[in-house]
Amino acid sequence: MHVPFHVDLKNQVAVVTGGGGILCSVMAEALAACGARVAVLDLRKPAADKVADAIRAGGGEACGFECNVLDIDSIKAANAAIEAVYGPATILVNGAGGNHPKGTTSREQLTKADLGHRAEGFVSFFDLDPAGIQFVFNLNFLGTLLPTQVFTRGMAAGQGGTVINISSMNSFKPLTKIPAYSAAKAAVSNFTQWLAVHLAPVHIRVNAIAPGFFLTDQNRALLTNADGSLTARGKTIQAHTPMGTFGNPADLVGALLWLVSGQAAGFVTGTVIPVDGGFSAFSGV
Repeated sequence: MHVPFHVDLKNQVAVVTGGGGILCSVMAEALAACGARVAVLDLRKPAADKVADAIRAGGGEACGFECNVLDIDSIKAANAAIEAVYGPATILVNGAGGNHPKGTTSREQLTKADLGHRAEGFVSFFDLDPAGIQFVFNLNFLGTLLPTQVFTRGMAAGQGGTVINISSMNSFKPLTKIPAYSAAKAAVSNFTQWLAVHLAPVHIRVNAIAPGFFLTDQNRALLTNADGSLTARGKTIQAHTPMGTFGNPADLVGALLWLVSGQAAGFVTGTVIPVDGGFSAFSGV
């Protein structure tokens, strides 16, 4: 993989949750390209293995591991397997996350007519399913907290390390229709700052990257039509992104490598870095 610059990650063990996804697979490849031994974790082991195979084919070192980030026993089992192969983690990228339709409203804003709307599949704010809200919050927040508990224990007992959480533009400016996801990512950003303070004495730096809008398997149908043209929501997002386009997964690599490098960012902790084409800076007018 081509990286914009190299940092020295030799002898580092990098754990990437959600590593089978579009964004985190690129992050895993970038870490390997800089010399890290990469553990690619995913709920679907074949997806993790596919990324690890690609890394090895490119000359890097990686293995795939099955891991459910909401199951502490699954995380501990993955940690034990990683330590048996590579040793304790020194870099953790908390990339697992996502949204769910049960945490999503049908309309952007409520109207009085919606109060009596009974069409099948229609969801107003008042119809949101608590179980759906909880699922989204757990996946994004607990799915960050629990792996951090497991993988940073070895860092704290050793020479320290670094944690990169994946937040979102929704943590700065909540998008319409997705209150659960927006709240969960805001919690991730807040947790990043809290954890940076808490772990500083044991030499663990904690930062987050907040991606803007990238096409992934989860949002492609929301942002693009079958012919590749933009949906109304996709057009609105691009109109509010000063650079006028969606991001490319490779656009995240520079921020990632800077943050994980002790030489480049050794005094950087508790930050949330937007990589968003200017979306968070634009007021809409």
